[in-house]
Amino acid sequence: MPKKRAVKNTGAQSLLVELFTEELPPKSQQRLAEKFRDALAAGLEGVNLLPRPFVANPQCFATPRRLAVLIKGVLNQASDLSGKTSGPLVSAGVEAAKGFARKLGVPVDLLEKIPTSDGEKWLASYMRAGAVLDDVLAQKVEEALKVLPVQKLMRWGNCETLFARPIHGLVMMHGRRIIGGKIWGLESRNYTLGHRFLSSGKIKIPCADQYEAVLEEKGSVIASFAKRKERICAELEKKAADGKTVSDDALLDEVTALVEWPVVYSGAFDKSFLELPQECLELSMKQHQRYFPLADKAGKLLPRFLMVSNLQTASPENIIHGNERVLNARLSDAKFFYDQDRKSLLEERVPLLAQVVYHSKLGSQLERTERVQLIAGRIARDLKTDVALSERAAWLAKADLLTEMVGEFPELQGVMGRYYALHDGEPKTVADAIEAHYRPRFAGDRLPDGLVACAVALADKLDSMAGLFGIDQVPTGEKDPFGLRRAALGVVRILIERDLPLSLQELINAAFASYNGRVGDAHTDLQLFIFERLAGYLKERGYSPLEVASVVDRHQVAINQTLRVIEAVHAFNALPEAQSLAAANKRVVNILKQAGARGESFANAKESLLQEPAEKALFDALKTTSEQADSLFKQGDFTGYLKTFAILKSPVDAFFDRVMVMVDSPELRHNRLALLADLREKMNRIADISKLAIEK
Repeated sequence: MPKKRAVKNTGAQSLLVELFTEELPPKSQQRLAEKFRDALAAGLEGVNLLPRPFVANPQCFATPRRLAVLIKGVLNQASDLSGKTSGPLVSAGVEAAKGFARKLGVPVDLLEKIPTSDGEKWLASYMRAGAVLDDVLAQKVEEALKVLPVQKLMRWGNCETLFARPIHGLVMMHGRRIIGGKIWGLESRNYTLGHRFLSSGKIKIPCADQYEAVLEEKGSVIASFAKRKERICAELEKKAADGKTVSDDALLDEVTALVEWPVVYSGAFDKSFLELPQECLELSMKQHQRYFPLADKAGKLLPRFLMVSNLQTASPENIIHGNERVLNARLSDAKFFYDQDRKSLLEERVPLLAQVVYHSKLGSQLERTERVQLIAGRIARDLKTDVALSERAAWLAKADLLTEMVGEFPELQGVMGRYYALHDGEPKTVADAIEAHYRPRFAGDRLPDGLVACAVALADKLDSMAGLFGIDQVPTGEKDPFGLRRAALGVVRILIERDLPLSLQELINAAFASYNGRVGDAHTDLQLFIFERLAGYLKERGYSPLEVASVVDRHQVAINQTLRVIEAVHAFNALPEAQSLAAANKRVVNILKQAGARGESFANAKESLLQEPAEKALFDALKTTSEQADSLFKQGDFTGYLKTFAILKSPVDAFFDRVMVMVDSPELRHNRLALLADLREKMNRIADISKLAIEK
């Protein structure tokens, strides 16, 4: 039996692990800390050093130069484990018994024999010493680090280890005690370093629980990501004065990840730059400089901005002036590009798209523009909206790719096209459609407004998907370099949320037709791909997988009706009769499928051939119910339509209890199959109810 290692204290204490690193990637900093916390807690729990329930939820800390975890209630040593386990059959021989005993660390002569249904087996009683924190912590930390979601790994010095950034310091403390051990060549210690400029020298950590307070007091570091973010928000609100910050969560998180001691300063830029499009000003400040623009109550930008610095000083003039110079220089370039671009009409740039390759196998951007224009015109006709405006917007939609402004700020594709179109005197509907044809750009983004904009947006996405599917450039696994999943979801959202009565099949046909045979036939693959996105869209809205399957697996091409249909299915599924009818429906489907495979013919049940009372009752009930349901269907009341069939539970149950479908008489058999076919057709008119049946 292995001897337990002697430890000073077997009680629970707080455990601190800190990795002191070079500057971590800001956009993934908080996520790395959370994953590190979860993985380390799970590892300790797995060896019973962190018993449930936790004394307190584990904490994580993340700053530009550190990842840390504080877990309360961690044991120095876990309790011993004892138990019994059966092994190989006694008849397997002595060597099998020895191997079994060796595996469990018990003497072979202590094995017992027990009878089982398979024969006599060996039984071992064992006791294992509980894990010791000092022995396993370094290993658990390394295991946690290896599972972190790091996109780009680095190697430093002579170290063969890979991580997001080089690690230069390690703290592992249990209460006041240093846990000895090495991780990637670094010895554990009880001190760390503070702010790069606002502190100096080593900062000793008296005990794990004082880590956060000591860092803030002596190191000018707010270790908690959430507390830094809260402080920044308060300072931004205070410094905004009579304005309001133009911010978003992504910018706030990124700035929080860039500082350890946030201080907010106010700067200004030349008023003349307010002539630039507001999107350009916001992009320059937020994405390029990580500033917070300020706007008045009406949302119009002010010539002021707020910056979050990592340096507190009584004389911040140099910091402010330096940032103002950088922003003014950037905006000067933008204004020059904007003025130059407006000297040429968008229309004049379109022929030059012939010199821009869209894809080596799909031609130039001009060829793509011609295809999108053709598809947009077709969609506009189907929607009974202005074809000329739709084709005009499609013709000009990609022209801003050749402007200086978009060359400098690629994120403004479409946005600048709208401004230039308005400057050129194009109709507002055309200009708005140029900007909106890229939407939705990301999850939760706004959709195009108006039928013209929807026509161009659909055409643009359908052309991309048809072309790339046609040359077998489909997404694989997590790889989707052309954003086809986003495009497919965009088509789904536009059709559903803008309630456009368009056939998906006809849209796909139009997209492939515009290539004139230049690409392969991938109609079916593309349609299935879009239905997969539709299924995901519905699941995210809270519908169950069975409800989604009942609707999506039918591959109805009128996607705009999907939400009304699945809501009807959801309401039907809540009825007490739903499961019985779904199971019966599934049985009907299987019977008809098997009959069809044998070559049976059946259609239109005849009342004159009905013999059994149960089949007559089902026939009459189905006829009456169908008349009521058909009226509701014509009114678009899908929920009422499905609920109407709930009264069929009793006659359907009675039919299957008392009527033999596959009788010897062909005439009777075919008539009963026809009755079931009529039942299936009516109940499954808007969704496949059989998919709702829960397997038992």
